[in-house]
Amino acid sequence: MANKDYYGSLGISKPSSPDEIKKAFRSLARKYHPDVCKEPDATKKFKEINEAYQVLSDPRKKQMYDTYGTAGPAGGFNASGFPDLEDILRDFTSSSPFGDMFESFFGGRQGASRKRGPEPGNDLRYDLELTLEEAHNGLEREVEIERLKVCGKCKGSGAEGFTAVKKCPQCGGSGQVTRAQRTILGSFSQIVVCDKCSGYGEIIENPCKTCKGSGRIRTKDKAKVTVPAGIDAGYRLKVSGFGDAGIRGGGYGDLYVFIDVKPHPMLRRDGDNLYTTDKIDFVSAALGDTAHINVFGQDVELKIPAGTQPNTVFRIKGKGINKLYGHGRGDLFVEVQVEIPTRLSKEQAQLLKKIKGAK
Repeated sequence: MANKDYYGSLGISKPSSPDEIKKAFRSLARKYHPDVCKEPDATKKFKEINEAYQVLSDPRKKQMYDTYGTAGPAGGFNASGFPDLEDILRDFTSSSPFGDMFESFFGGRQGASRKRGPEPGNDLRYDLELTLEEAHNGLEREVEIERLKVCGKCKGSGAEGFTAVKKCPQCGGSGQVTRAQRTILGSFSQIVVCDKCSGYGEIIENPCKTCKGSGRIRTKDKAKVTVPAGIDAGYRLKVSGFGDAGIRGGGYGDLYVFIDVKPHPMLRRDGDNLYTTDKIDFVSAALGDTAHINVFGQDVELKIPAGTQPNTVFRIKGKGINKLYGHGRGDLFVEVQVEIPTRLSKEQAQLLKKIKGAK
């Protein structure tokens, strides 16, 4: 294996990412695999690119090869000298524009031939809008949702009685059938989902009259949502088991509650902190005073020192939003706006002139 140019075999440069290595191998494997390529040197060429991929896709072997020019014995070959094309295509079809073509040749992606069993139900979404005070305090609320629940009459079987279900005569209960298909590459046997039983292997002869054979009924339900104190817009809460019922015994999905918070007329939130403004007269700003801020019904005092200037911001610790899943609260920031009177009485004007003259 020494002195072999594995990067050249895959047609890539040395500083290639794992995705680039994988992409290059897939492309060449599709082109040179002996199952599809009839060129005389196809087998030899494929062995070269497969050997290169076995080394460059393994971090340990790649590091050894990049350092010493060799990586020890390369594994991954089967008795014929190359891996089965179907194994390559299972991964290849998921990202290649040729995926649909190869699915028709080789029977589809992995898992397509399996019998269908119980399928879990879908998750549901509910949008819950809160006030800023509700987000601060947290709450428990019942929300009404519409979802699919297991039919109480047939217990989810979809049949009117236990004798109403029988083995599918077309697939013999396997949920799959084999079909021959002719393509440009020859004839292939393709395993597909049985169209008579949709892959379940059973036929319902007498469907349940309540759910019409689906095993589920749509109904309105109520779910209790616990909203923690301090939650913010954009959070998502999970209520387990309140999604749709699954099919044929599959479990229930979950309910996801997406939180939105209404704007507050006086308070603005930023993380755990609150911001607001308070207007005071110029006398209070000059002489000092005590302001009162309403924070979710609680009176918060703010001491305004004498000589406070307009747009001064004061910080009151621990009077902001409750910290989500934590202890304590954020802070409250108050910007003071000084109101200047636009009309003065004669007495007020004279007093101000005296104050100005006394400077």
